[in-house]
Amino acid sequence: MAALRLDVTVPLRAFALRVALELADETVGIVGPSGAGKSTLLRAVAGLVEAEGSVQLDGREWLRLAPEHRPVGLVFQEYALFPHMTVRDNVAFGGPIGDLLTRFGIAHLASARPVALSGGERQRVALARALARRPSVLLLDEPLSALDPHTRDEVRAELRAALRELRLPTLVVTHDFVDAAALADRVGVLVDGRLAQLGTPEELLSAPASPFVAKFAGGNVLHGRARAEGELTAVELAGGEVILSTDEGRGEVAAVVYPWDVTLARAAPGDSAQNHVSGAVASAVPVANRVRVTVGPVTAEVTADSAARLGIREGEQLVASWKATATRLVAL
Repeated sequence: MAALRLDVTVPLRAFALRVALELADETVGIVGPSGAGKSTLLRAVAGLVEAEGSVQLDGREWLRLAPEHRPVGLVFQEYALFPHMTVRDNVAFGGPIGDLLTRFGIAHLASARPVALSGGERQRVALARALARRPSVLLLDEPLSALDPHTRDEVRAELRAALRELRLPTLVVTHDFVDAAALADRVGVLVDGRLAQLGTPEELLSAPASPFVAKFAGGNVLHGRARAEGELTAVELAGGEVILSTDEGRGEVAAVVYPWDVTLARAAPGDSAQNHVSGAVASAVPVANRVRVTVGPVTAEVTADSAARLGIREGEQLVASWKATATRLVAL
């Protein structure tokens, strides 16, 4: 089992990237906003930027090794394929082809040039070229960002399967938490060069370390003041609404609820949901087969059928409802 250990510092314009991380035969996703230092972290591992500290694979120090002497496979954000080369030649540029063309389903494209390929096909070529180096570590820089939404879902599933099969120490950086959660065994949230939290996707969703982590993971973050109310905690929001949580909390808190836990109706339902926030529909955005609907301060994610059945239109009044058990509290 290979083990990659890094403890690196790289001075950047506004701050210094400082990350300590250890990964075995697993995929770790690093998510964060633009400019957080995600791509710089990959380049530090690959030797493409100067870094202080340590980068080790199985105890062997890499920090003073030139990039060409590091057994790393790097897939760039835009794939960086050579436009004048065929698929076969692009892959062979990385090293021996072996069965890589067949393995990634691109053997029939061996004589084609990148301009003739779809986004998903270009990604497969880039990944095959990276693996042709026989790398001990795999680095993927925004591997899905160049794809359209329809292709993205398909290629994400293919890439997930490939990473599970390879079981190399792999770092994937992305600004999209959904991509990271789908591809990675663990996810780290990078903010201004520091890891704000590292854990499984489930851990980040169920116990975010900060409102920023919760929001980056797609949660609604509602600020308010918490007080005990029987066996529950009541949180009074800025707009005067009071919501309930099964988490304990006192004083100023951030209440987190995820869009998929929120239901929408014309009036407050008479079910077990104890939290109800009324408001005008600010937006209704289709995303694949679902619709993200913002009602007041809360965004819900409902099926397209549900949205059509409700006849959702901007400006109309709806009620967003969710259970107390779906409300996570994060101290400020």
